[in-house]
Amino acid sequence: MKKKKVSVSEYIIHLLLLAGVIVVAFPFLWMILSSLKSLPDFYSFSFWPSKLDFSGYKFIFQETDFLQWYLNSIIIGAIVTLSCLVFNSLIGYTLAKHQFMGAKAILILILSTLMIPTEMLIIPWYIMGTKVNLIDSYLGIMFPGLIEAFGIFLMRQFMLGIPNDLLDAARIDGMGEFKIFWRIALPQVKPALSALGIITFLGNWNAYLWPVIVISTDKMRTLPVGISLYATGDAGGIQWNTIMGMSTLAIIPMIIVFLLFQRRIVEGITLTGVKG
Repeated sequence: MKKKKVSVSEYIIHLLLLAGVIVVAFPFLWMILSSLKSLPDFYSFSFWPSKLDFSGYKFIFQETDFLQWYLNSIIIGAIVTLSCLVFNSLIGYTLAKHQFMGAKAILILILSTLMIPTEMLIIPWYIMGTKVNLIDSYLGIMFPGLIEAFGIFLMRQFMLGIPNDLLDAARIDGMGEFKIFWRIALPQVKPALSALGIITFLGNWNAYLWPVIVISTDKMRTLPVGISLYATGDAGGIQWNTIMGMSTLAIIPMIIVFLLFQRRIVEGITLTGVKG
């Protein structure tokens, strides 16, 4: 068999991609190596640790509530993601496949909320949370993200691509409307569900602004809020090796999610651009 000739342009493209990978991966490699340095070694500004030092990790697991923060972030991220997948897809299906008075007005109203900066909603959220005793609770952290306008719009766009004849055939066979949604519609939009789930989970995993406002006790902190205590010196001085160790452990779930669902991520993003 003849070997396929590789053009110069392909070599250039691969070199550019390799350079991009190096640029993106370098901060992560530096972070991991820095977490294995002692504090004096960190300030020596050498790239490689002169000696592997696990004192930062020892401090994390023995002197902080890092595992509790980790658990809080997992619980909040999982529940909010599940809620978004169920309610956003249900609302998107209703707006896409059911004709009723005011449907377009409701969609426009939902989309208009995307133009409101999150910073403007913090005070109303906090006042509402205070009145119903949601401050410093899981539900208080989660409720702003349980249903999102972007997720509704994304699911509606995908639901529009489902043939109406398929749904009508299910109705003729006697299936109820919710069963049609659950058994017929949802399997048709798996790429969108995967993309929405990944985006929602990662967004909540990294959320900082609202959690830092609504959380008041150490046991309810999420990872970004807990790590920020050591980044600002509020926990008794900035310990960079500890911060790097926490950050290294914090990215593990995101790496796992990406490795497991990277095909779905690409597929979902690609199809999002062609759905009308």
